[in-house]
Amino acid sequence: MSVKEIERDDLSSLSGKIIDFLKAGAGTLVLAESCTAGLAASFLAQVPGASAVLWGSFVCYTPEAKVAMLGLDRRRLERFGLVSRECACDMALGALEKSGAKIAAAVTGLAGPDGDGSPTPVGTVWVAIAERDASGAVPALAAAQEFRFEGSRNEVRWQAALATLEAVLRLALEKRTASPKNQS
Repeated sequence: MSVKEIERDDLSSLSGKIIDFLKAGAGTLVLAESCTAGLAASFLAQVPGASAVLWGSFVCYTPEAKVAMLGLDRRRLERFGLVSRECACDMALGALEKSGAKIAAAVTGLAGPDGDGSPTPVGTVWVAIAERDASGAVPALAAAQEFRFEGSRNEVRWQAALATLEAVLRLALEKRTASPKNQS
């Protein structure tokens, strides 16, 4: 689906489902956004009542911001790159560590129009999600998925923000399916 095909109603519906999931007891959500620069949080904030479950968003656009705000290790960033599974996972885990949220979603990517000098193609985006365990501890690992989006810089950013929200919704659906009241 292209950005042009996404209806405002679809975006509102997706954001509303996430807010409902969080309000139903999943807890609070923190975002760590790089290439989207706060766009995913902005989508969620459009839903009335979002402030009850949206802890906030770290907008960590530069390597320095990722290190200072989320505690990422500069050597890992240099080793794996800013647009990598490792960076996205570290961002999600760092956001959990720095916040009081139960769930974290992170997004990092290369929106273009120019590359960053690495072999990573423009449009590459990594989205990661992490959740505190039952004791409230931050896990050692996060799950991540790579995307390759096409379009203008802002179209890539939109698609990346939507992919981030969809990752949170997938977690919601997995939790709903795995809940004891849904098992026979």
